[in-house]
Amino acid sequence: MDESWRSGPLPILPVGQLLADAVVRFPRVTAMDFLGKRTGYAELGRLVDRAAAGFQRLGVEKGTRVALCLPNTPHYVVCYYAILRAGGVVVNLSPLYVEGEIRHFLKDSGARIAATLDISELYGKLAPIVADGTLDHLVIGSMLEILDPLKRVGFWLTRRQSLAKIPVDSRHVKFSALVAPGAVARPVACNPTTDVAVLQYTGGTTGIPKAAMLSHANLIANCVQLARRVPDIQPGSGMLTLVPLFHVFAMTVAMNLSVMLGLEMILLPRYDKAVLRKTLARTRPLFFPGVPTIYANINEAAVKEKWELSSLRFCISGAAPLPAEIRAQFEAISGCQLVEGYGLSEASPVVSANQFGAVRDGSIGLPLDETIVEIRALDDPMRLVPQGERGEVCVRGPQVMMGYWNRPDETAKVFVNGALRTGDVGYIDQDGYIFLVDRIKDLIISGGYNVYPRMVEEALYKHPAVLEAVVIGIPDAKRGQVPKAYVKLQEGAQLTEEALQAFLATQLSPVEQPKKIEFRDVLPKTVVGKLSRKELVAEEAARQSV
Repeated sequence: MDESWRSGPLPILPVGQLLADAVVRFPRVTAMDFLGKRTGYAELGRLVDRAAAGFQRLGVEKGTRVALCLPNTPHYVVCYYAILRAGGVVVNLSPLYVEGEIRHFLKDSGARIAATLDISELYGKLAPIVADGTLDHLVIGSMLEILDPLKRVGFWLTRRQSLAKIPVDSRHVKFSALVAPGAVARPVACNPTTDVAVLQYTGGTTGIPKAAMLSHANLIANCVQLARRVPDIQPGSGMLTLVPLFHVFAMTVAMNLSVMLGLEMILLPRYDKAVLRKTLARTRPLFFPGVPTIYANINEAAVKEKWELSSLRFCISGAAPLPAEIRAQFEAISGCQLVEGYGLSEASPVVSANQFGAVRDGSIGLPLDETIVEIRALDDPMRLVPQGERGEVCVRGPQVMMGYWNRPDETAKVFVNGALRTGDVGYIDQDGYIFLVDRIKDLIISGGYNVYPRMVEEALYKHPAVLEAVVIGIPDAKRGQVPKAYVKLQEGAQLTEEALQAFLATQLSPVEQPKKIEFRDVLPKTVVGKLSRKELVAEEAARQSV
């Protein structure tokens, strides 16, 4: 893409055009750094072209769904763009899913081809699915083939027992065979507006997860919308890619945006504090998108040891609310502004974001270009509420999904007069900044009063001993529901429930004060690393039923 995207109407293009243009514009720029092994954009383009031909040999044609069950490795990036180049649809699956969940998503999406790694922990979940014929082909990437020579030797000496033994048959296809030179991929016509590029399963915090159908136009629009919010960045600058690419936040912000701007994706397959610290020092990235728990972990670690954070200039937090205390502490230790954005899978995902240099405290920022955010009455979604009044946040924009895969009934429920219902409670101030209060489903009604868990959590984070906090509603004979807080303390911190309650009494109204506080060593998190209420709600329900 040339520089025309910086102004005017948002372009409507196939997602693959991002890489095709990057190969022409940035051929010698490093596209990927995986634990020190680098791949340039020209080489990435060649690998994608070969892999696209390889997928077509396996039967991929226009509309074929192909599942990616991969961590952040070069295999994911190559397969993602190759599937789209071959005319297929990417189905994002978390490598953390168990076998039963993978089966469900494969059946629901209709994907009969998948890709994974030769790590026993991953392959072991897919092996029985291949064996019983649910999958026609499984592409297997090798850990050894993506490591530099020195790390390859080290991996073989210390971790070869973690590698799976892969059967030799037509259903198992080595990644090296997929990208072997030879055939050229057949061109496939693409209508960016109507052709699905990605099936992105929602987090499933309530009910059965549904797949948002994200078109090529949806994803291109969101990528350009984000690029217009980011100050000029020199091609080749580092994008630390720790958030998982199978999650829509990383897919758009860390991968598609990097390819569009010619940035170097510094791929980390999982959170490991020591590896992250060394990678930050070695690569000195400019851009680091993350989730609040990652920034909180860095804050905690940086109190005790030196972290090299001075290269960071652009950090954006997404996927979960960013507590003000975490933001302030991270900015103090890094010297980098940390801005909060907001989105959801159904919006590709970004809806709004604070602008670098113009953050409004407590706000999720201004809507992106060509995005309209409406606030609708909680008791009547057909009615818009006045500016400043709380209601359900609803969204219109070119990044909003086509609908849910094979679920027209659920699609109808999530739209009102053409606007996407987010399920979040919020309001808009006089300058157009959006403020979130909480999720509608998480709202606690205590004695007739609305209590928003996020507000209670914000108060908890103000205590210096609190590292993580989750608040849910529990049954109460007198008030119907009351708040209960689950808290993880900073390492080495000492705090009693009575002391924390006394602190909260200075921060919250009596109705917002948690009736109980439970300290835990570990709090449940989703696959992307954000704190999850779902497990705690289920645990509390089971406790109440005894």
